[in-house]
Amino acid sequence: MISEPAYRLSVAPMLDWTDRHCRYFLRLITKQTLLYTEMITTGAIIHGKRDRYLAFDPFEHPVALQLGGSHPNELAQCARIGADYGYDEINLNVGCPSDRVQSGRFGACLMAEPNLVADCVAAMKAAVNIPVTVKSRIGIDHQDSYEELVKFVTAISQAGCDQLIVHARKAWLHGLSPKENREIPPLKYDVVYQLKQDFPNLPIIINGGITDLLQVEQHLQHVDGVMMGREAYHNPYILAEADQRFFNQTLAIPSREDIIAQLVPYIESQAQLGVQVKHITRHILGLFQGVAGGKRWRRYLSEHAHLVDADSSILSGALTYVRSQS
Repeated sequence: MISEPAYRLSVAPMLDWTDRHCRYFLRLITKQTLLYTEMITTGAIIHGKRDRYLAFDPFEHPVALQLGGSHPNELAQCARIGADYGYDEINLNVGCPSDRVQSGRFGACLMAEPNLVADCVAAMKAAVNIPVTVKSRIGIDHQDSYEELVKFVTAISQAGCDQLIVHARKAWLHGLSPKENREIPPLKYDVVYQLKQDFPNLPIIINGGITDLLQVEQHLQHVDGVMMGREAYHNPYILAEADQRFFNQTLAIPSREDIIAQLVPYIESQAQLGVQVKHITRHILGLFQGVAGGKRWRRYLSEHAHLVDADSSILSGALTYVRSQS
């Protein structure tokens, strides 16, 4: 097992959200927090345009690749490809409950097949020299006893899993939408805490419903790390103190305007590659969440980013609405 320390804070893989532009922006806010790709299926990597899915800026490190799949050989192949691209970790999705994911026999439905997941982990471990991790739920449907969760964790741990990320809710594979599965099943943080006690040598990361850094500190009293999801996306400046609080960094906390100033050259360099500004600015709408003028900031960007001649100057235009409130 690779003796890499668990990252004390990470931002969850989120489909349609944590693309490379989002990750670059978040890296301007926090240098140390581990960032994840969106879930990428093995089929997309093996048969699709790899750069489209896997290319990223070195500035994004540390960054992990999350894979969706259930065939050990294909996952091993994709893990090797991901390692060659320079990712710092390979993560297997065993937590997504969507119907589309289930039809491909990956995601949360794999919790019913711990031996298969173990085979997948073992195959990826044999293929790469970087950490191989798993992200799961605490259970699915009526297979939600603690004994069944222990059986699952035992199997993947014995296969060499370097770290387990647990969304502290069960998943209903039928009857609830992915959104409802993030909200309706109750959070059971105590189950994840118990897992850490029962598997002291396996780094355990807790995920689900975590909305501020004080909560992160409280969870770190029980587990090795914390993964934030939607709150970190909708209110990204919440991460500005993360490096100092969780990674012993002494760099000054960047201001929101500092972050915007650093984002401008990136937008301009991406424009030269044909990337429209709207594909980047959609990730920064929440930068002034809770700040006077924040709604007008979002509105200005939303109304101007899609225009044909939109460029990095729209950031200056949007800033005027925030500055006018200060």
